Amino acid sequence: MRIQRYIAKDMRSALAQVREAMGPEAVILSSGMVGDQVEVVAAIDVEIAREFAAPRGAAPPVTQPEPGTLPRRASSQLSDALVPKAAAPAAVVAPAPEQNNELANEVKDMRRMLEAQLATLAWNDMSRRSPLQAAMLKELAQLGITQDLAGSLASRIPANLNFSAARRFALATIARTVQVTGDRWLETGGRIAFAGPAGAGKTTLLAKLAARWVLRHGPRRVALVSADAVRIGAHEQMHMLGRLLGVTAHTVYDVAELPELLDALSGQQLVLIDTAGASPRDPDLARHLRLMKQANPHIETSLVIPASIQAGAIEEAMKLFAVAQPASCVITKVDEAVSLGGVLSALVRHKLPVAYLSDGQRVPEDLQPARAHTLVSRAVEIASRNGATADDEVMQRRITGAVHGRR
Repeated sequence: MRIQRYIAKDMRSALAQVREAMGPEAVILSSGMVGDQVEVVAAIDVEIAREFAAPRGAAPPVTQPEPGTLPRRASSQLSDALVPKAAAPAAVVAPAPEQNNELANEVKDMRRMLEAQLATLAWNDMSRRSPLQAAMLKELAQLGITQDLAGSLASRIPANLNFSAARRFALATIARTVQVTGDRWLETGGRIAFAGPAGAGKTTLLAKLAARWVLRHGPRRVALVSADAVRIGAHEQMHMLGRLLGVTAHTVYDVAELPELLDALSGQQLVLIDTAGASPRDPDLARHLRLMKQANPHIETSLVIPASIQAGAIEEAMKLFAVAQPASCVITKVDEAVSLGGVLSALVRHKLPVAYLSDGQRVPEDLQPARAHTLVSRAVEIASRNGATADDEVMQRRITGAVHGRR
């Protein structure tokens, strides 16, 4: 093992020296500051170092024989004549698959260690060179904002701002980016089909909207449709809701029946369609969503996303339910969420407008038209209430995760 110490003006220069002297297989053992300079201690296997140092295709050096000695070729010929030839070397045996797997795992472990060390160096270097940007990345991480969006926001912050102003700038930028639809469903009506994961709260949302419509416009010109033939008692629940509100309720057992029913309901100003909840991994999900989209060109599909699920599940649902071409979304279970950063990140990335926020089970009280600044304020409030923190170790893991995500 060859160990070498390098000193440079910054981390980038030090790593460049390591790569130039030892090659890309070098491993960083430690790093630190020596005065105003960066010190890096790197190591590499001796055999690898020799291969890296030797120029490829170079011929071996030619040496002159000492006086009184035979040239190497003559000496070799004399030895061949006097010494019997050795037996031919045995065939090289390929390593067993278990050995290959073990070697591959060791290489992966070394790579992870090296990436973790590089992430530590990168975060320490950023904290020293751009303390405001590092502080904002921590703040956004506490809100649950994904690494890519947090990095984009932090890079756009003007350098002359203090931390409070930079924080307001970042939050205001998120609020300006999130799109909302307003209260147009309850003002002008429409034909809205609610799609989303199982347990997202679609039926409760439909009940809140229907009750709001009845309170504002009366029970006329509104209809409820249950297209959920999967959940036990779903049709009965819809008809019971219709009786309580004094509105008509209808049932379809297949999405293909929707066009005929919607033609019969052409005189209704607002038609709310409850669909079956499905797992994003359901192999038939794409087919059902396409059929629903083709049922009537005037149907607006709205994706119902529970804020209580993890950021990765929100992103997965956004991608898989995109087959239905949703024109809007509704965020439910805001009161159960431990973080709204995943929701905000998905809304910014997919540019999907938000129609309503649902934050409880009460009908129709716990429903409000979406406001971007309200959603951002709730994200800050929830993070503060839950005591969310992001220390240096968390930030280093996020940087490592971002590196893996770019591959």
